[in-house]
Amino acid sequence: MISGQIGSVHFVGIGGTAMGSAAIAMQKLGYRVTGSDQAIYEPMAGLLATHRVPFTLGYAEANLDPAPDLVVIGNAITRGNPEAEATLNRRLRYCSLPELLREFFIRGRRSLVVTGTHGKTTTTALLAHVFEASGRHPCFLIGGSPRNFPVGARFDGGEWFIIEGDEYDTAFFDKRSKFVHYLPEVVIANNLEFDHADIFPDLAAIQTSFRHLFRILPGNGLLLANGDDPNLAPLLPLPHTPTRRFGLGDGNDARASDVTCHGDQSEFTVGSTRFHLPLAGAFNVRNALGVLACARHCGLTDAEIQRGFSTFQGVKRRLDPRGEANGVVVLDDFAHHPTALAATLEVVRLKYPGRRVWAVFEPRSNTTRRNVFQQALAGAFVGADLVLVSQVARLTQLRPEERLDPEQLIRDLRARGKVAHYLPDVPTIVNLLANETLPGDVVCVFSNGEFDRIHEKLLSALGSREGKPTRR
Repeated sequence: MISGQIGSVHFVGIGGTAMGSAAIAMQKLGYRVTGSDQAIYEPMAGLLATHRVPFTLGYAEANLDPAPDLVVIGNAITRGNPEAEATLNRRLRYCSLPELLREFFIRGRRSLVVTGTHGKTTTTALLAHVFEASGRHPCFLIGGSPRNFPVGARFDGGEWFIIEGDEYDTAFFDKRSKFVHYLPEVVIANNLEFDHADIFPDLAAIQTSFRHLFRILPGNGLLLANGDDPNLAPLLPLPHTPTRRFGLGDGNDARASDVTCHGDQSEFTVGSTRFHLPLAGAFNVRNALGVLACARHCGLTDAEIQRGFSTFQGVKRRLDPRGEANGVVVLDDFAHHPTALAATLEVVRLKYPGRRVWAVFEPRSNTTRRNVFQQALAGAFVGADLVLVSQVARLTQLRPEERLDPEQLIRDLRARGKVAHYLPDVPTIVNLLANETLPGDVVCVFSNGEFDRIHEKLLSALGSREGKPTRR
């Protein structure tokens, strides 16, 4: 891809946050941009309209007329898509989004890549905000909605490019992990566990993918790895790139000591400096340690780092308070992996001490829909008092022997002493919660999708009920 040979670019799947943001950035660079998607939702629909990026709803070969100089094919696009098929049949020049980012936006900048099974969105947002608060004005790509920025992607910043390094595959024509395209100078490896069961057969395959990333770190780069994580340990240290460990345990280069967590705050000491973080839980302290080590390496002072920590507002859908009705707090969280579920419930206990906690879980991700975590999920809800599990999403797309068995999960939870129910749909879940919750209760909804707008429906039902007893 030589930019001088390209005048027009078409984005297949332009409605995604990263795809739409890249399309806007390419238009700002002077390219003629078009796009298509099956549906485009806010805020991306509004952003594309504001920047006058033309797009078509629905995929069709005619969207490639006249033929663009380059077609960018999104990660969700599969063989059979009419525009993907036309691109191949007509021998048009095409690439994935990670390739486009590498050649047009990352190359020539200093790339800081945040990886890990859990916490990478929050960590990337925190790192980007720390650099922003210090006046560095970085480019960034965050796989979520950071509250400190109006959008999750910015491609017209200064010398730094801070990017969430996803281990998911790049495109239907490139099954390598996305992060191998990002020309890393520094990699933060938060943690490593088995996930994405639809593309990885086991933990060893994910470790291999991370090895591929670590292998392209330059000799004058840096790997910052969670030294407390046993699954990262076999990959360390690197033979050709400096490696530094961070964590809470002994032997880490950047080690947090005297850690205290209360409410939604944490404090910890690194070396002789005491840091304050507006996030609770040991998991978030480790995330912050990776940011701290990276920022120090890049020349930021501890005072600049603390300024960023103090003003960090988090990421949407990470324990988002969606409302309160009749004394019942309703939270929304993106967690779906057993480790993330357990860590999030630990934070709920810190934020709402002494409250009765309900966990409402939709098995929706490509991994939790499968039975690979059948046993692990039973232990993930230790922080909840009551657990409700819905039907597996997109049930018919999996063979029965592959699926998670929610009713078995309920039996396992009850065997652990939990009050637990399998309720297949949102109306049934809302009805039970509207009748059984008491003032002071906290309902935490876990789903990586919309979950049939359960939050709004539950708050409406709670607000309309009358005559419920007051919790003592």
